[in-house]
Amino acid sequence: MFDTLSDRLAATFKNLRGKGRLSEADIDATAREIRIALLEADVALPVVRAFIKQVKDRALGSEVSGALNPAQQIVKIVNEELVNILGGETRRLRYAKTGPTVIMLAGLQGAGKTTLAGKLGHWLKTQKHTPLLVACDLQRPNAVTQLNVVADRAGVAFYGPEPGNGVGDPVKVARDAIEYAKQKQYDVVIVDTAGRLGIDAELMQQAADIRAAVNPDEVLFVVDAMIGQDAVTTAQAFLEGVDFTGVVLSKLDGDARGGAALSVAHVTGRQIMFASNGEKVDDFDAFHPDRMASRILGMGDVLSLIEKAEQTFSQAEAEKMAAKLQGGGKDFTLDDFLSQLEQVQKMGSISKLLGMLPGMGQIREQINNIDDKDVNRVGAIIKSMTPAERTDPKIINGSRRLRIAKGSGTGVGEVNNLVERFFDARKMMTAMASGKGIPGMPGMPGMGGGKKSTKKAPAAKGRKKSGNPLKRAQEEAAAAERRALGPGAAEQAPAQGGAFGLGAGRGPADFELPKEFKDLL
Repeated sequence: MFDTLSDRLAATFKNLRGKGRLSEADIDATAREIRIALLEADVALPVVRAFIKQVKDRALGSEVSGALNPAQQIVKIVNEELVNILGGETRRLRYAKTGPTVIMLAGLQGAGKTTLAGKLGHWLKTQKHTPLLVACDLQRPNAVTQLNVVADRAGVAFYGPEPGNGVGDPVKVARDAIEYAKQKQYDVVIVDTAGRLGIDAELMQQAADIRAAVNPDEVLFVVDAMIGQDAVTTAQAFLEGVDFTGVVLSKLDGDARGGAALSVAHVTGRQIMFASNGEKVDDFDAFHPDRMASRILGMGDVLSLIEKAEQTFSQAEAEKMAAKLQGGGKDFTLDDFLSQLEQVQKMGSISKLLGMLPGMGQIREQINNIDDKDVNRVGAIIKSMTPAERTDPKIINGSRRLRIAKGSGTGVGEVNNLVERFFDARKMMTAMASGKGIPGMPGMPGMGGGKKSTKKAPAAKGRKKSGNPLKRAQEEAAAAERRALGPGAAEQAPAQGGAFGLGAGRGPADFELPKEFKDLL
């Protein structure tokens, strides 16, 4: 969603590189480019004005003029101001001292409240809570059924005594749900309320009545990140009518200009708490302003990547794999290779994971073209191998490769590529696990590697054999004859054409080969 904004900002900062000192004209030009980039990204005008003023005030001060690298200092200032616009520090859920904690969802119809209720329930479940989803949207057709399906998919409890479709009192359902949660010992109640296509008095009154009935600990305003400037207008209307405590962004995986969604926190004074960025139930996470600012500026989000890895990878499995790699890598098999790929696949889309790495914005087009089904094809190839072939891929010859290709529905070339990639991956991971750095790359601080050894490799012992079978047979016959004649055969043998183009005839009686040639022979 923020790719265009990221590209514009990256181009702006690129123009600053190489300048030892920034003039006022440079700062004005940079501020103008940033202003255009934010407006094109659909960020609200009052937010843009406040942002640019802060950046210019700090950039014109001693903060930049005394810096060794002014361009990097400007990036730092923009990053910090972006964090402030997005709400500053990460805002956590407030839980009730005596349960259950009540969370009410509000927003327009189509913003994704019902789907988000299931995602929030699933997220709370991973945080060791026992959530209950309550269907209080009794106006929209099949809204109750949809929430029931979403709750089942998320693996959380559901409460919906009324059929909906215009039947039932949502205020009574919300009030009864609290008593039901106390009886069944659910510690979090998520109330899904009705929405409208636009702001109206009936919608606001119903939301206000539900809030008064259940006295929620959190009221979360769900905003569609794709609706443009109307997001700010709607947020202000809900703030006056319901007084929400936090914001949730939905549909962040869209390709619309999402700057308006980033304006909500600044305009309303309520922080963004969660963000939904996909269709799956686990495409949902807490919103961290510093991490989002880092992503927008193309600096990646390594912390989120680490958190995903910690949630997916087993510590015991990771230690077991590390031990295999540190032991020289010979015990690392194709089964282990497949296991690692499947663990990575559980973390989510490969392209999204790569997008969290710093500097990946420069190859965004290539990353977006990555097909996650490639992992499935790799799995099919490995599972078409015998246990012996997975343990020792070196035994996979031509006929075996053909059998594996037919069994996995792929080509022989794909099997060849997989085997080669496996050996390369094993070599790289073994080097990294043993602290030697990545093969083929220069040494980096803390990553092993370093300068290549200047010590010469020991000379090969014995004479190199020819690749020509006929010539090799002649050489072996001549060597056997010399061995049969004994050590003095060289002096007694008749003169022959000399090597190295010296021609026929014997040399001087005192001629002796240099030591290097003797060692080589």
